[in-house]
Amino acid sequence: MFDQDEFMAVLSRFARLLPTPYDVGAALDELVDGVTAVLGLLGCGVSLQCEGRLQFVTVAAEVVGEMERCQEEAGVGPCQYAFDRGEPIAVADVRTRSDLWPDYAEKAREHGIAAVAGIPMQLADEKIGALDLYACEPREWADREIAAAQIFADMATGYIVNSNKLRQHEQLNAQLQAALDSRIVIEQAKGIIAHARSTTPDEAFRLIRGHARSNQAPVRSVAKAIVEVGLRV
Repeated sequence: MFDQDEFMAVLSRFARLLPTPYDVGAALDELVDGVTAVLGLLGCGVSLQCEGRLQFVTVAAEVVGEMERCQEEAGVGPCQYAFDRGEPIAVADVRTRSDLWPDYAEKAREHGIAAVAGIPMQLADEKIGALDLYACEPREWADREIAAAQIFADMATGYIVNSNKLRQHEQLNAQLQAALDSRIVIEQAKGIIAHARSTTPDEAFRLIRGHARSNQAPVRSVAKAIVEVGLRV
C-alpha cells in the first residue's frame, strides 16, 4: 500500500513549498492529500491545539471530518492519544477496540472505517497537534507507513512553527516601529509646546501628559493632535 513514487513526489512538493511565503492552510492541505495518496488511505485529518484543546482544521474526506469532529467533542481518539504522549498509535481495526474509545469506535462502525492511526505533530518540546490516518479495511500498519506519515507530519510541523515565529517577529517589529513613531511625534509635540509656552521640553511633556490624563486620552494621541491639528495645552 506504500507508493514510493508518490512518496517522492510529495516530498518534492513540500520542498518547493518551504521557501515560499508562509501559507499554513496550503501546507496542511498538502499534508493530508499527500499522506492519503502515498499510503492509499480513505483520508487523513489534522487537529491542532487551539485555546487549550485539539480542534480539527483540515480533512481529506467528508467522512474523515465526522470522525475528527467526534474526537474533538469527546476529547479522546488516536489524535488525542498521539498528541498527549508524543508518539504514534496504530490500530488495525478500531471497531473491535471499544476498550480504547467507545464512542469513537461506534462512530467508525457507522461510517465503515476500520484502521486508524494517530501521528504526533511535535518539534522538540513544542506540541502543535496530530495527524490521523483512516482506512476502510482492517490494516496491519507497517513500520515504514507510520514512518512515512511521521516524516510528512514533521515537515508540516516545522513549517507551521517557523510560520508562527515569523509572525511573532513581524508583530514585534511592528510594535517596535509603533513605539519609535510615538517617540518621534511626542518629541515634535514637546518642541511645539515648549516654543509656544517659552518653557523647557520637560515642562512641555508634563503639560502634554497632564492634558492626556485629564481627558483620558493616550499621550501619543494628544501629541499627534498637537503636531497635526494645532492643539495647544
